[in-house]
Formats: sequence, C-alpha cells, structure tokens
Amino acid sequence: MISKPALLLLLASVAMAPHTASAAFSGDCQCASSNATEAPSEADNAFEKLSSDEYEWRKSQLPMGEDNPGGNLFRMPDVGPTAQATRLKRWEETQAALATINQNSLSPANQVNFMVYKAQVDTLAEAQRYRDYEKPLNSDSSFWGDLVGYARESLRTEEEAERYIAMLDGIPAHFADQITNMRAGLKRGFTPPKITLTGRDSAVRSVVEAQSPEDVAYYAPFRELPTSIPAEKATALQAKARAAIRDKVLPAYRTLLTFLNDEYFPGARTSLAAYDLPDGKAYYRSKIREFVTLDLTPEAIHQTGLDEIARLRQRMDAVMKEVKFEGDLPAFLTFLRTDPQFYAKTPQELLNRAAWLAKTFDAKADDYFGRMPRRRFAIKPVPDDIAPFYTGGRGGPGIYLVNTYNLPARPLYSLVALTLHESAPGHAMQMPLAAENTSLPAYRRDTYISAYGEGWALYSEALGEEMGMYETPWDIFGMLSYQAWRASRLVVDTGIHAFGWSREQAQRYLHDNTALAEHEIETEVDRYIAWPGQALSYYLGELHIINARKRAEKALGPKFDLRAFHDAVLELGSVPLPVIDRRIGRLIEEGGKGPYSEATAP
Repeated sequence: MISKPALLLLLASVAMAPHTASAAFSGDCQCASSNATEAPSEADNAFEKLSSDEYEWRKSQLPMGEDNPGGNLFRMPDVGPTAQATRLKRWEETQAALATINQNSLSPANQVNFMVYKAQVDTLAEAQRYRDYEKPLNSDSSFWGDLVGYARESLRTEEEAERYIAMLDGIPAHFADQITNMRAGLKRGFTPPKITLTGRDSAVRSVVEAQSPEDVAYYAPFRELPTSIPAEKATALQAKARAAIRDKVLPAYRTLLTFLNDEYFPGARTSLAAYDLPDGKAYYRSKIREFVTLDLTPEAIHQTGLDEIARLRQRMDAVMKEVKFEGDLPAFLTFLRTDPQFYAKTPQELLNRAAWLAKTFDAKADDYFGRMPRRRFAIKPVPDDIAPFYTGGRGGPGIYLVNTYNLPARPLYSLVALTLHESAPGHAMQMPLAAENTSLPAYRRDTYISAYGEGWALYSEALGEEMGMYETPWDIFGMLSYQAWRASRLVVDTGIHAFGWSREQAQRYLHDNTALAEHEIETEVDRYIAWPGQALSYYLGELHIINARKRAEKALGPKFDLRAFHDAVLELGSVPLPVIDRRIGRLIEEGGKGPYSEATAP
C-alpha cells in the first residue's frame, strides 16, 4: 500500500501498561507463542523464527509510521530500485517458507498468528509485484506530506536532534529516488488520475517559497529544544538545522516542484478507473483483497452497497417524519447543508464540542467495555498545510484530529459519529488496546488492517445509538448519513474502478444519498478515485462485525454479554476479517465468557 495520510502525531510508541493491575492482557487471548503446559512443536519454532526475523527486518526497511510504529523515528527509507527488488525477494521467499509449515501442527495461538501473518506477507508481496511504490502519492497523501509530518514531533534529546538533521540531509537523495520511481510509473501509465492532482503541489510550493530556513515547517522542532540540551549545543544544532534546510531541503523541493509541474501532472493519466491501469482488473481485485481481507467481486460489493443504501434511506425517511420536515430527501439535505444552526461559528467551538462528546462517552464506557487502554488522546485541529485536502477528522493512538478548515463543511450533527469513530471507542481506543496487548506478537500489535480498524470504527458510530450518544434527531440523521456515506462508497468505488463511472456521477451519488457538504464530497470522491479499494474496507468491515455479533447473540441467547463480545473483538489487534469469525466461534464455545470475565481473569 502507498503511504497513508500524515498522521505522525500518532507515531509515538504506546506505553506497554494496561488499564488494570495485571501486566498484560489475560491469557484467554490465545496469542502467546505456545500453550503454557506444552512445549512448542517444531512447526511452532519454525513459524515463530520465520515471522519474528522477517518482522524485525521489515521494520528496518521502513520509517516509523502508522503502518510501522515499531520502526525508526526520523529514518529515511531506501526506496531505490535495489531496495525494492530486495523487498520483493524477501517476501516471496517468506511466502515459500510459510508454505512448508504444517498449520495443523501449530498451537491454537499460532494457528491464529499464522492466519494474520500470512495475510500481511501476501499483501506486501502483491503490492511489491504491482510496483505500488511507483505511485507514492494520491489525492489524500504523499511521500513529502508524510515526511514533513516529522516536523510535528518534539526532539527530546541531542541524539534525536542529530538524527532529525541527518534525515534532512537525506532528503535530496530520497526525493531523487522517488522521482525515478514516479517516472517509471509515468512511462507505464501507473499514476493517480490527473484530475485528483490539482493543487496537490501546494505543500511543496509553500516550502519553496519560504522566506528563510526558519519559515520552513521542518525547522519547527528546533524552535524550542529541551532544557536538557545545553544552550551552547542547542544553538549549534539550530544552526546545523538551518544549514540543512537551506542547502539540502530547499534545493530538493525546488527540483520536486519542477518535476511535478513540468512532467508528472501533465503526464498523469486522464482516465479514472483502476481497470485502466496496467493489468487493471487483477490489480483492483488485489486492492479488494488488501483492504477488505476477503476475495469479493466488484459486482457483489456494488450490490451490497445498493441494498444497504435502500435500507438506510428508510431510516432517514423516518427521521424526516419525526422532525416534521415538509419536503423530500433532497430538500432536507439542502436544509441540513445550509442552515446556520448546524455549524460552528469558530474553530474553537468545533473543538470544544468534540471534546465534550469525547468526555460524554467516557461516562458510558464501563457499561460496554471490560478493558480500556492506558493511553489517553489529545484533540487538536488538522494542521493548516494539509487541512484543505483532508477529511473531517482522523484519530489514532494519542490523537483525535478535527478539521476546522471551512467550517460550513463541518456540520455539528455529524460530529457525534465522527468523534465516536476517530476517538473512543474507535481509532484512539482500538489502536492503543492492540499496542498494549503484550500477549500478541509485535506484527499484530503494530500493524493496521483497514477492514478491521475502519470496520470497528464504523461499528462504533452505530454503537453510539445503543449507548445513547445521539441526543437529537439531527444527531441520529448525522449518524445515518455517515453510515450511508460508507455504504455509498461500496457503490462509488466499484462504480469508478470497475463500471466506468465519471467523477461527476460519483459526486452526484454522494450528494443524493448523504448529508455531506459539497467540499467534503469533492475531496472524498477524489480520494476514492486515487486510492482504489481503500474505501471498501469501512462498511464491509462493519457488516462483518455486526454479523459476528448477531451470530453470538443467537447462539448464546441470555448468556450473551456485550462487554465480553467487544473485548473479544478488541483483544485481537488488527486482523483479517475471518479471524474475527474464529474468535467469536470460540467465545460461543466458551459460553460467552470474555477475556476479562471473572471466570477467566488472572
């Protein structure tokens, strides 16, 4: 997968301490390397060595980031052709080695670990074979955007400051390799669609046009170095950073800006569909497998989306009747998009409301979850340099970012759903819980699988209704609109990439079926166009969790415990969707006792 949006505030290592007194999650997880009473089998030993060796190597290949929180902070990754060939060779060799392991000889814990690990390696190898690295940007993110995200990190030691400066010194070579890769993508027609690249050079231009090195975002960590660094040394480090920006960063950005405007943007493909890329049909199916973790056809996904939109429209109609609105759904959506009562007047008002909602959930959490993470999260605005192209918010360990750009595009009636999704019990809760679960191997604590993570976050939005988080019919409609937005993605993503939909057709579908503002509709559709398959993960992941819950409720009857169900899903880390089915099957077999039930607590 190409690099994710720059959310580098959530990259700091999560403290490995739980919410309760025990030192790790309970042993019910079946995640440890082997059963406590049995010696590991030969297959267990082979698998554990193979997976741990490869994962340590994998971390060494990549910088610390959303997909690699165990990586090296401020490390410049090698993206050149030799490194790319080495990665493909390693992952193909790992696939071959996995094929020699008898899964039936693995412990129950490692049978699950094997499923998770093999899916990771298969995805990495497939993306490498399709040379995804030749398209290191989309309408939502870019390699330079991810890199400048490091400027929002604090430098805690002299050694970290030196590593940061070394990263700045490495930017020219890194950009040169990225440009070489992008030229190769241009040559074979493997680029984002041209329409989605309009204005995406703005962050590069802002660096190039800076009046001095101190005005460049990269200098920000040096404005306030910690007092533990002697003043004389701090002054020397600041001078060194300014020199690196002046002599290395600025020339590299000028070269990149020229390449983007003179070669890349003019030469980018004009068609939208993934099917139009080299080996496009197979490529799009590979993206479905990557993001959904199921091998589904575009036709089946499209129909699921249509069916779910029809169901959600019925609920929307019921809310319209409740508020006694005179008119049809398009008129109601226009009313929601334009009435000032639904919009914050200042950025701080929007942030304050988000904070209030987050604390409202805190009062309800114990009734729905047996374990809460130790890690807390901050609520901050999306940085100005990326806000115009960013979604309404993002969340993860330690952070809930709220987009305060263009307030008329940020309705308050959607803020409850957004907060539940991005903060707790969504991303800012699920991801720390995974990281704090020391009974999981590192490749399950650190990595992020979209179908699971986004599916859980969208399930969290719907759970808000059960928790009483939606206090008004407008809030309920905001949640339904968000659900319809994700269901619409199933229709729109497959429509664009498999059925030849135009950009305008996709925008119209979102306009007619959700209450999203026009600005957000435009940015969202461009994201789906430029990032094939990713948008499918949300709703299909949520449906999978909902169906797993229905299965447990039916099988367990009065023994069903919602807290136990949630804890069982969350203890898994980030996993392919079939692993959820296996875990809930075990929950049913054990009579509904969750990992933190009295009978299983340590």
